[in-house]
Order: sequence, then C-alpha cells, then structure tokens
Amino acid sequence: MLITFKSAASANVITFEKNARQLLDVLGKDREEKTGIVTVAQLPEAIARLRRAIDADAATHAVKAGDPPQSSEAEGDAVSFFQRGLPVLELMERALQEDTPVTWGV
Repeated sequence: MLITFKSAASANVITFEKNARQLLDVLGKDREEKTGIVTVAQLPEAIARLRRAIDADAATHAVKAGDPPQSSEAEGDAVSFFQRGLPVLELMERALQEDTPVTWGV
C-alpha cells in the first residue's frame, strides 16, 4: 500500500506503507493511523526530529577516510532512511515557510 504526504506548499511525496510508518515513528505520530496531520504548530518539532534521524542515518552510511569502499552487494542496493526522508523533510520545511499543515493518507 502507498501512503501520500501532502501539503499545499509543495508536491506530494508518495511512500510505501512500511517506509511511511518508519517516518511517522520519527515524527512522533501513531504509525498505525492511515491518515493524519502535522499541524503548523507541530512542524518545527517534527522537522527537528526528522532532521536528527536523517543526519544519524547518513552518518552510519558515510565512508570513513581510509576505509575501502563497500561493494553494492554488501549494501544490498537498498535505499536508506536518509534518502527516503529527505523529500518529506523538504515538504515539511516548505509547509512551515508557507504556514500550511502536512497531511498523510492512503
């Protein structure tokens, strides 16, 4: 199933349900809710939480200087949380700038 994050401030962000649930956990929302809202008042905290989670995930995927590069087989060619979270973060930042909420739903 697909979950769509929406705001009048930007284009929709469509995610798989599994990934949307992970994002909702980070945002402090009920992951079992099929629809919901991040109000304008909640956006600053939601943005901060999402940014911290994205930064933490990006740090775990960063290659340290001097380490040999990882093969794509070892990585499984998977899309990481920070790659999935960035479009939602951008949507939320634009929504905050335009003083409009972000909703999600099926």
